[in-house]
Amino acid sequence: MAPSEKKKAVGKARRGERVRQVAALPFRLDAEGQIEVMLVTSRETRRFIVPKGWPMKRKSARRAAAIEAEEEAGVTGKALKQPVGSYSYWKRMKTEFVHVDVTVYLLAVTDEHEDWQEAGSRQRAWLSPADAALLIDEPELATLVKALKAPAQI
Repeated sequence: MAPSEKKKAVGKARRGERVRQVAALPFRLDAEGQIEVMLVTSRETRRFIVPKGWPMKRKSARRAAAIEAEEEAGVTGKALKQPVGSYSYWKRMKTEFVHVDVTVYLLAVTDEHEDWQEAGSRQRAWLSPADAALLIDEPELATLVKALKAPAQI
């Protein structure tokens, strides 16, 4: 996020306005047809999260989520049109925490890149939804991931 965008988000939060982000939940089907999801580590705390970021000018929410997945997790694919769900969390900023609402889009992964923009600062892992949920600290996101089923159409 550009410094001005981060400043805007903090200003909105201070005024009591909702701050929003978009996220991608990368997924694939294993050999048995069971769904697997990809989590990445955050850069600072190294917690497992989903790729996410701020909405982007002139980009749909699902396209912005797909861009975040490529930058943070090194995966590309098709972001499904309808969000799979949403969750809220407290984002750590330099001097404070900001309450953020996140809309999550499933991303059907078609390519997994060996080298990507944030490869040096993140790790990624493919997991079953149940195992992924155990590693996620945000309760609402963990619940969303644990309940995930393979979409009927991709």
